[in-house]
Amino acid sequence: MRNKLISVKTVVAIGIGSAIMFVLMRFVALPSGVPNTNLNLSPAIVAVFAAVFGPIAGLFVGFIGHTLTDLTWGSPWWSWIIADALFGLLIGVFWRLYKVNEGKFGVLQVLIFNVVQILANAIAWVVVAPALDILIYQEPQDKVFLQGAVAGALNAIVVLILGVVLLLGYSQTRVKAGSLKQGGEYRASKK
Repeated sequence: MRNKLISVKTVVAIGIGSAIMFVLMRFVALPSGVPNTNLNLSPAIVAVFAAVFGPIAGLFVGFIGHTLTDLTWGSPWWSWIIADALFGLLIGVFWRLYKVNEGKFGVLQVLIFNVVQILANAIAWVVVAPALDILIYQEPQDKVFLQGAVAGALNAIVVLILGVVLLLGYSQTRVKAGSLKQGGEYRASKK
């Protein structure tokens, strides 16, 4: 039974992550000054769930969270939904390198995480989102590449600050391997 594609824990994480992403995108977004491009905290949530639960969680948190947000505004903007899903997937591909679940999210892992998230943001927002905007919606090139560059830079900053803080905090709650030694367990004394 160990060969399941996705665990119950991951499904629950996807639901929780998508809900948090939706709330943040829908109600905690600030205009960036570039049309249809906001500063919001949701990229940190996608990155955290991808770093903790892996690529499938990252993919679906990005996809579902962004889709729900767009549906409440009117209609889905598929190019950006796909970019958010790809961002989560790319962060999640390297989730074991971050060692968050082992309680070892130290300086090296923070560095690895940030290199990955900056590259994932560049791929998703500077390449994929603008290309899909042009292909799907026939948007002007100069507009979509400006939007993508601004979104990618803002997202990278949000993940660098908020994502790292959340992952450091979560990592501290995890028991480090080998920290409990046999014979050192608590024994209740009888009086």
